[in-house]
Amino acid sequence: MIVILLLILLSLLIAGGFLLAFFWAVGTGQYDDEVTPSIRILFDSEYTTNDD
Repeated sequence: MIVILLLILLSLLIAGGFLLAFFWAVGTGQYDDEVTPSIRILFDSEYTTNDD
């Protein structure tokens, strides 16, 4: 029984660490991308036509 409680506590601790890392990444601007949406159409190299 004590092993199950230890595993639950450990998993909650690890999940909390990942949550804190995510909030840190959002807070420091890791997910801010202000340039790419405006120039994505200029560098779209996957656009192909099938005019055989």
